[in-house]
Amino acid sequence: MGTTAPLRLAIVGVGNMGYQHVQTVSSLERVVLAGISDVDQGRLDRAAAHTAAPRYLDYGEMLDKEKPDAVLIATPHYDHTGMAIEAFRRGMHVLVEKPVGVHGLDVRRTIAAHEEAKKKKPGLVFAAMFNQRTYGHWRKIKALIEEGELGRLVRTTWIITDWFRSQSYFDSGGWRATWKGEGGGVLLNQCPHNLDLFQWLVGIPDRVTGFASLGKYHNIEVEDEVTAYFEYQSGAVGHFITTTAESPGTNRLEIVGENGKLVFENGELVFHRNRSSMLEFLRVSTTSFDKVECWQIKVPFQHHGEGGHRLIIENFAAAVLDGSELIAPAAEGLHSVLMANAVMHSSLNGHRPVELPMDEAAFAKELQDLIAASGFTKKTATPGGSEDMAKSYGR
Repeated sequence: MGTTAPLRLAIVGVGNMGYQHVQTVSSLERVVLAGISDVDQGRLDRAAAHTAAPRYLDYGEMLDKEKPDAVLIATPHYDHTGMAIEAFRRGMHVLVEKPVGVHGLDVRRTIAAHEEAKKKKPGLVFAAMFNQRTYGHWRKIKALIEEGELGRLVRTTWIITDWFRSQSYFDSGGWRATWKGEGGGVLLNQCPHNLDLFQWLVGIPDRVTGFASLGKYHNIEVEDEVTAYFEYQSGAVGHFITTTAESPGTNRLEIVGENGKLVFENGELVFHRNRSSMLEFLRVSTTSFDKVECWQIKVPFQHHGEGGHRLIIENFAAAVLDGSELIAPAAEGLHSVLMANAVMHSSLNGHRPVELPMDEAAFAKELQDLIAASGFTKKTATPGGSEDMAKSYGR
């Protein structure tokens, strides 16, 4: 049974994404902005142009004074864990930006805090801002796989190299692209959406081998180019190739099964549909060079044409107010974090394969060692003009 009262939502962190969320929430019918918080007064003042909600420099003070029903966390990555736990201790629902945490141990701490808080408040909601799960093409691909159209999966390859970022982007914040401030580079900043979609579509790999280049093209200390190899117990394999240094770059996803191949690129979804199973054909065929008869089908899908953040916030509100099913439960965010951690752990240790579940404590220590050993001096500069975050959506 739903409620007619709106969800009182507070936003912590009103930088690039948080600023966009302030504008989005201000336009929603079932959500009201109960307060905004940021450590930077200038960002709070900028956000005030879109809301009359109370402004706070201290997150805890906002929670204590405004007592919102829920919190949307859009801060630098390391803050996600502590801020979510603080909200859960107060019995507040949480929607967190990606990634859910920097490493597996932090994500598990947050999940544990949520489970503990649910003992007092069983309906407490914990969601992640995986807005791309709302996109029509990804939902169509997931449906085709789940309905068995591809049959046994053989290979998934995603070349996602159109996350181009200039040096100016990395210089725009002191926390960006550092081990201490962000905990990683392209895997933790740009690609949590892609890694989430990868595992959402074809599952979590059982073994990961990673090759990551640190500051290869940018003056940063974290990874800006990555190639990963995924292995599954079923025999399927996966490839994940990404960078922030290619322009124009490529965004091509191939998912191959015994019944054909799905390809998504340039906004088109094409199913190369085999007339019969290729695995059966290769066993029984009496010819040496014939291939399975195949039809090329352009698959229609409906896409809303927006970033999807509004839909996730509305779904979060519906989960709180009506008990609706979440599009992106935050507990599922552990999977993409562990995949990213495994890639880096493998790369930092001579590209040795990492079995999942991995040694999460070992990677957390490795990350702390990188922070302690860092001699990197971060140059920061204020970017010219207001950045349009919509240019970053849709991959």
